[in-house]
Amino acid sequence: MRFLFVIAVLFSVQFVSGQIFQMPNANGYMSHVRAADTIPNWVLKNKIGLDINEVTFVNWSAGGSNSISGLMGLRSELNYRQGLFNWRNQAIVNYGINKQQEQKWRKTADDLELISTIGFQKDSSSNWYFSGRFNFKTQFTNGYNYPNRSTPISRFMAPGYLFLGGGVEYGKNIDKFSTYFSPMTFKSTFVLDEDLSNAGSFGVEPAIYDDEGNILKEGQRVRTEIGVLLTNAFESEVFDNIGVRSQMSFYTDYLNSFGNIDVDWEVIFNFKVNQYVKASLGSHVRYDNDVKTFVEVENEEEELMMEGAKVQWKQFLGIGVVVTL
Repeated sequence: MRFLFVIAVLFSVQFVSGQIFQMPNANGYMSHVRAADTIPNWVLKNKIGLDINEVTFVNWSAGGSNSISGLMGLRSELNYRQGLFNWRNQAIVNYGINKQQEQKWRKTADDLELISTIGFQKDSSSNWYFSGRFNFKTQFTNGYNYPNRSTPISRFMAPGYLFLGGGVEYGKNIDKFSTYFSPMTFKSTFVLDEDLSNAGSFGVEPAIYDDEGNILKEGQRVRTEIGVLLTNAFESEVFDNIGVRSQMSFYTDYLNSFGNIDVDWEVIFNFKVNQYVKASLGSHVRYDNDVKTFVEVENEEEELMMEGAKVQWKQFLGIGVVVTL
């Protein structure tokens, strides 16, 4: 009986998918639309990459240090479209490590980012969307100011960033190019580690101590802001087998130092060798006035002292394999 029921359902779906229905158009007349055109479309894309760099010296007269490094990346997209409505979701994961001779393993990359954007077109001829966006960022493991490994300067959810807002988005081919503007975006900064929150890291209010060093009031764990967000995403093939992907965002808070802009801009060039082998050259620039730098104090305890915010820059070059699922 179950087998007959499944067969009946399959034939019903096949029959419906080939039918033609009458639907009213903009002028009120009935137009023929295939049922398949009204069915929501889900598109899933997964891309996994692994870059490995290695240098070995044996009796090399000029000297040198043996080293090996690896960077794993995962980029997953799940997009939905039906008529004038679309919903785009991204998950981005990067993790890299490096080992040099006579040194312990060190982390070189650590990113976890989730992006979800809902858009609605006014009509099919327009390139403008009324949009809402959710963005979450954090890391997986502890970060250190090497060679100091005793005092973490970052952890999972310390920091963690959450953006939630609404606005407008422009994109003729929105999967390849889009510009998003939100005049009202909520930003939450999470510092869920006790030591880092008490130290006032990443812009949260630090703990209050008495004269004997006892905590009177613990440090703030969550900081909330409201401001303006502008983002741009661009992906294109500039030459044969050479592609570029750029993603940038600018944010400023209405209430706290309006005009002091947080910047996050990443550009990656991908050089395709064949279906599975590629090389990557990238640059990542960040500036956040709430993220202070640390310097090591020369004393017996090797303490870290917080300094002002600085421009952060990361450059990477690698060759590896990539698999698209």
